[in-house]
Amino acid sequence: MISKRLINSLSALFFIVTVLMLLPLKSINAAEMKILIPSAPRLAASSYILQDFDSGVILAENNADKVLPPASLTKVMTVYIAFRELAHNRLSLDEKVTVSEKAWRTPGSKMFIEVNKQVLVRDLLKGIVIQSGNDASVAIAEHIAGDERAFADLMNQQAQRLGMHSSNFANATGLPVPNEHYTTARDLATLTRALIKEFPEYYKWDKEKSFTYNNITQKNRNILLWRDATVDGVKTGHTNEAGYCLIASAKRQNMRLVSVVLGTNSKTARANESQTLLNYGFRFFETHKLYDAGKVLATERVWKGATETVDLGLAEDLYVTISRRHYKEMQASTQVDLKLMAPIQVGDDLGRVNVMLRDKVVVSKPLVALTAVEKGSFLQRTYDSALMLMK
Repeated sequence: MISKRLINSLSALFFIVTVLMLLPLKSINAAEMKILIPSAPRLAASSYILQDFDSGVILAENNADKVLPPASLTKVMTVYIAFRELAHNRLSLDEKVTVSEKAWRTPGSKMFIEVNKQVLVRDLLKGIVIQSGNDASVAIAEHIAGDERAFADLMNQQAQRLGMHSSNFANATGLPVPNEHYTTARDLATLTRALIKEFPEYYKWDKEKSFTYNNITQKNRNILLWRDATVDGVKTGHTNEAGYCLIASAKRQNMRLVSVVLGTNSKTARANESQTLLNYGFRFFETHKLYDAGKVLATERVWKGATETVDLGLAEDLYVTISRRHYKEMQASTQVDLKLMAPIQVGDDLGRVNVMLRDKVVVSKPLVALTAVEKGSFLQRTYDSALMLMK
């Protein structure tokens, strides 16, 4: 027999459920359904950075400015200089290089070139990029600059030009030179972005999985090339001082990321940690190209000029990197300096382009003159002066 207390409890429960069912349900709008981006992964490495190639936005970093030995990641700068020589017609791919005894005797990873033999520049560069040949690095350095020390001077000049202010190079290979040969993850990301952007025709070698020279076939040490079809570079490195290092780059759809991982404890670890960084970036972020360089974004009045208007736009393509699924929420606006005065030269900074996401500036770039405006005649200047007073 059911007790009176149980009947009362069931009645109370029925009443509560009935009331809850009658209450209006609260709708959830898009703003409340924010996509939460987790914290960047923490890697078992001395230093690392993840950067979007186009926008330059840093998606993850730890100790990115810590000065460390780069091992064979040095060779990214070595080939960067060689590519610049090719671009300026001071070097050709079919040029022959005579191998010195010093290059032949250089310890570490080798392409297996032979002393006093001649090797094509094309083969030396592939031997550096794919096989990480120290011998090939010294041979190309000597051919370009006369000796490796002079080549190191070129490396440091290019580092300063690129803004790699925490780097110093003492050789073309990455063999340790305490207190003289060092860089940072951030600087290496800067260098890698420059190499890919400026020399795509040579960067394609970075994804080649093997190279055969002198009847010896060696595999590319970047095992991500086998694991992830979107990875197409860049360079591995290892010394006892530097640990196991890897610069990686991958492109998925229209988004390219560059990762730099320094100081892991094994070949497998450097690959795994790099893959973790890349997957994080692609999973939670997206990059869009908003405007082309040179496109007219505004036409503004110019005072005291030979013409009355000037076209304004961007000096470089504008990319933005944001958390996924928020692209439609972005808004762009232009801000132009008041009362533009002639003369105006092409490239003069005359305002800003601001891209906003939820009332926050995501990116801001200079708005520059796309056309020049010469100073107007005396009559035009006088007329505009009077008109300006009236306004």
